[in-house]
Amino acid sequence: MSLNHGTMDLVSKDRQFLWHAFSPYKDQAPPMVVVEGKGSWITDLNGKKYLDAMSGLWCVNVGYGREELAKAAYDQLVTMPYYPLTQSHVPAIRLAEKLNEWLGGEYVIFFSNSGSDANEVAFKIARQYHQQNGEHSRYKFISRYRAYHGSSMGALAATGQAQRKYKYEPLSGGFLHVAPPDSYRRPEGMTEEEFNLQCARAIEQTIIWEGRETIAGVIMEPVITGGGVIVPHPVYLEEVRRICSKHNVLLIIDEVICGFGRSGQKFGHLNFGIKPDIVTMAKGMTSGYLPLSATAVRKEIFEVFKEKADYSHFRHVNTFGGTPASCALALKNLEIVERENLVERAKVLGERMAREMGELIDHPLVGDIRSFGFLMGVELVEDQQTKQPLPVAQVGKIIAACKERGLIIGKNGDTVAGFNNVLTFSPPLSSTDEDLDFIIQTFKDVMKSQ
Repeated sequence: MSLNHGTMDLVSKDRQFLWHAFSPYKDQAPPMVVVEGKGSWITDLNGKKYLDAMSGLWCVNVGYGREELAKAAYDQLVTMPYYPLTQSHVPAIRLAEKLNEWLGGEYVIFFSNSGSDANEVAFKIARQYHQQNGEHSRYKFISRYRAYHGSSMGALAATGQAQRKYKYEPLSGGFLHVAPPDSYRRPEGMTEEEFNLQCARAIEQTIIWEGRETIAGVIMEPVITGGGVIVPHPVYLEEVRRICSKHNVLLIIDEVICGFGRSGQKFGHLNFGIKPDIVTMAKGMTSGYLPLSATAVRKEIFEVFKEKADYSHFRHVNTFGGTPASCALALKNLEIVERENLVERAKVLGERMAREMGELIDHPLVGDIRSFGFLMGVELVEDQQTKQPLPVAQVGKIIAACKERGLIIGKNGDTVAGFNNVLTFSPPLSSTDEDLDFIIQTFKDVMKSQ
């Protein structure tokens, strides 16, 4: 990257004052300083353009540069900039109603700032719900290895990625993990459906072995995203829902990435025909333009919190959760998604990306290609027969080669040792056909050069 004097000054100040997320310090590798975004494209300080095939951090669903989103936030800030949801305000009421419409069920909405926050709220609600139902011993949660649910201490405890926990433990207690439904690495001779049923029933086995009276909830994304885009067979979530209902365990579905059209449905779980007890969401709700998350709770669960006894109300507060501007912007964001039919657009773009990227399956470094709506993971291996994961250094070279050609893609970094070998694609749902042409052709060109 060629640096002029002004750019060098900014990079120097970046190094002096700014601490970057998930990034080892590299004195000789200056960060990309992004100054502008439009549609699916971003521009750095030097004027170089990149197609952002990761939507920032899986979130810019309607694309960059939407002036009507900025105006919605501005108008609300001028009218009434802030009031905590210890009381109420109009944008929060309207957004809660809209989320219920999108979910297709009767839920009560608690607003927070981030996906981590939304999951923390879900854990507290689940524990208190069981306590107030007289089941005081239910406090444990079951998650999956390789799954990510956030960076705060409870959400990180739910996360099944050892590399993200290292040096931060001990974390919050009561979190258990089972194997994910990674069909690519299923035992030889077992069908995908058989394997997925086995994985689901491992959850029931854990419930029984731990004591069903101790399990408060099961948390999972419809598809494990940041842990390697692990897509289950449809029977998996159906069986998990059955198991949770049988044992009076709350099913928490983390829609932070899969929600708001990414999956080709309004929410990822709708692809599997299940109804969660609690749904957590963030990212695509505002397309990343302002911080906002939500925990949607089935009304029957909420009713328990209406008790008159001491400490029966939910004693949780978030200073900036559900601020008026964020809620107003989210409403406008969902209006854009509906007006431009971006949920269906995600399905169409995803089918094309899966079909054309699928042509790489015979490449010697490609082990598996998995997609879910307009979301894709390409698992890289040293050997297709042994499925030995490609070393991180080689994965990084492929990502760097894409960036050199103007394409930003991701990977499942800092997850599980030896398995950070899945390239990820999550472009804006508003991407044009030409944008997708560029993504596919650029990535194919890079892989041909490997």
